Amino acid sequence: MVNIVHKFGGSSLSSAERYQAVANIILAHTEAGDCVVVSAAGKTTNTLVKLWQSYQQGDQQAVSDILLQLDNHQRTLIEQLLSPTAQYDAIDVLKQELALIAQQAQQQSLQEASLLAHGEVWSARLLAAYLQQLGLEAKDIDARQLFTLNDGQLLHQKNQQACADLVSANCINVVTGFIASDCQGNTITLGRNGSDYSATLLGSYCHANQVSIWTDTQGVFSTDPRKVKKALKYSKVCRGQANLLARLGNPVLHAKTLSPLKNTDIKLVVRSSYDTDASATEIVKEGYSKAKRFITTLENIDLLRIDQLRAGEVGELSQLIQHSLHHFIQNGDTYLLVPAEATHQVVSHLQGRANIIESNLHGCAVVAPRNDVTQLLEQATQVLSEQSLAPRFSHQDNDYLLLLTDQSIDSDVLTLLHDKLINKGQELAIIVAGIGNVGEVFIDQLSQQLNRLQQHFSVKLVGLLRSRSMLFSPSGITLEQWQTQWQNEAVDYQEADLLAHIGELDYEHKVVIDITASEAFSKLYPAFVNLDCHMISANKYAGTANNDWYQSLRQNLAERNLLWRYNTSVGAGLPINFALADLQNSGDCITHIEGVFSGTLSWLCSSYDGSVAFSDLVLEAQKMGFTEPDPREDLSGRDMQRKLLILARELGLTLELDDIALTPLMPAELAQGDWQSFLDKKHLLDNFIAEKAQDAAKDNKVLRYTGALSILDGKVTAKVGLAYATQGDALANLTPGDNIFVINSQWYSDNALVIQGPGAGKEVTAAGVHSDLYWLVQNLK
Repeated sequence: MVNIVHKFGGSSLSSAERYQAVANIILAHTEAGDCVVVSAAGKTTNTLVKLWQSYQQGDQQAVSDILLQLDNHQRTLIEQLLSPTAQYDAIDVLKQELALIAQQAQQQSLQEASLLAHGEVWSARLLAAYLQQLGLEAKDIDARQLFTLNDGQLLHQKNQQACADLVSANCINVVTGFIASDCQGNTITLGRNGSDYSATLLGSYCHANQVSIWTDTQGVFSTDPRKVKKALKYSKVCRGQANLLARLGNPVLHAKTLSPLKNTDIKLVVRSSYDTDASATEIVKEGYSKAKRFITTLENIDLLRIDQLRAGEVGELSQLIQHSLHHFIQNGDTYLLVPAEATHQVVSHLQGRANIIESNLHGCAVVAPRNDVTQLLEQATQVLSEQSLAPRFSHQDNDYLLLLTDQSIDSDVLTLLHDKLINKGQELAIIVAGIGNVGEVFIDQLSQQLNRLQQHFSVKLVGLLRSRSMLFSPSGITLEQWQTQWQNEAVDYQEADLLAHIGELDYEHKVVIDITASEAFSKLYPAFVNLDCHMISANKYAGTANNDWYQSLRQNLAERNLLWRYNTSVGAGLPINFALADLQNSGDCITHIEGVFSGTLSWLCSSYDGSVAFSDLVLEAQKMGFTEPDPREDLSGRDMQRKLLILARELGLTLELDDIALTPLMPAELAQGDWQSFLDKKHLLDNFIAEKAQDAAKDNKVLRYTGALSILDGKVTAKVGLAYATQGDALANLTPGDNIFVINSQWYSDNALVIQGPGAGKEVTAAGVHSDLYWLVQNLK
């Protein structure tokens, strides 16, 4: 089983020291069965091309001189890397091969592809021998035994079987890049950057998990880092954008390299062989990375208009000139961008169907998220105009724009373009769990809130979760069409799928907003934090979990500098958590909190005056949707108990749920059995409440169901249950359905601080979540 296919280019093998560096990489990053694909060392291929040109010109002296040059280069590598015994054998084989080339040149039987193949053969053989010398099991494989083409088409079934037969599971397989064979056994070269293509082909045929392209750059950048110091290195780039960049002249990857990975899960990674500690760039499947912004420059190209372009013809032309080509349609006409040196060859091949519209052009292409392209075209045109570079031709497409000029875009102008078009504020990805009543309102409100949030961050909704269904779009879900997108694109998921998608998000900041009432989902919080997600919770379960789990979560958040806000877990949109935090941060000391923290129980107790049986009020509240499906969940007081625990922990107290005394708003007998059992005995509830109300009335008080927390001389008492509120005070005057928090502290001792307002409702709760989100953004900036 091949785990990883590694590929090393010519610059990575340009000297004995570079071979040694590559060997160290192989020792650190490979296991038995892995493959290493190599290019010709240094400028060897260029030297072989010169030899071929001299041969075609009949210059035998030049052929002899170049053969001597090749001999010296390869001998030097062999002598610096191999032991004396191994040197003798390697040099003897080299002498025979060079002698055969000289003989074929004299006999006029030299073949170009066979000649060029020597560079890769020499690299693979030498690297395998050096690895063996280091004690590693390794063998070299000539890719002409692995890859066969018929009339330019790969014979996939034959090639897959050849790879299964020849690639060993017991050693490191060092494979030649760039070359293949036809059905007659003749050598074929795979063209420009053919070794990268060899690596992805091999990865596909061997069902590898990953292909690593080791280069002299650290990954894929927003533009050429040699020209722009502030060029951004991206950790992830989707295959679609990588393919488009390749066609538009970006030298890091070529379109052909990506084609074998289509419809596979193979990860493609671009890494630096010169700086192995540097982070890599992953080329990932669509949907696993947000769209990025890039600028790539174009030099010395011609613009051709093509009549009746056939399907697949651009690929044929690319193969003909050994260069990736890009075509597009504008106003019904088909255009082709061609390197100027290849224009004659392309025009001749198209036999009268090509017209040169503009020649000797330069310019740039900007690849970007489709929603950004129109604005970027205006900005780029303005920058070029300010530098006296008027475009001779421009084109805007869904995912890129093209500006062609008379003059080259130098480093200074490219830097200006990059500063204007690429460098932008940090981005925040939002994943919303729970898109029921509150979640739906939150998303509807989000489109209105973005203008405020976007002053500090580019904020994008990238994920929606409901029950076991998930919608993920790393480049952003269209807020105006999210429901349609959900219906069409949501898929079932397991926890591992969700975590994998979040882990793939390459945003500076991520936040999971939990608007569920799911205890199971709250248990995923530690996993979200390990993926560097901030948290916003309307869900109460995490805040009231076992204290060890809770403190561990808090500690992990702090260690990662992540933020967690949960104001709506108590009091819906009321700013109770903000108030408690502000009081403590300003030096106050809170001594007592009492209140009604349930909109349902607030409505029931405030509405009860004895004229209607309490059980009838419960049934009315159920009908209006104020209660849980089984109202006994509300009457149990457990929700209030959890909310009081959240407030206690907000004060820094280490209470557990069981430390809060709980007396339900119903006789214990009614908690047993099903809902029908309750209805059959509802008179017990009516008698219970009527009795308590009469006791309260004797002292001119009214019934309220409250939570109370007191801190006196370091002793903490907490309870939830029925209380008698004096007529005229804040608790007694509570509007049905409101929540109220009465806070006493060192500064609010005699005259309590009171926070009161709607304690339920989808609009106010959603607004409370938005308040938490705005707070998060303010703190992140």
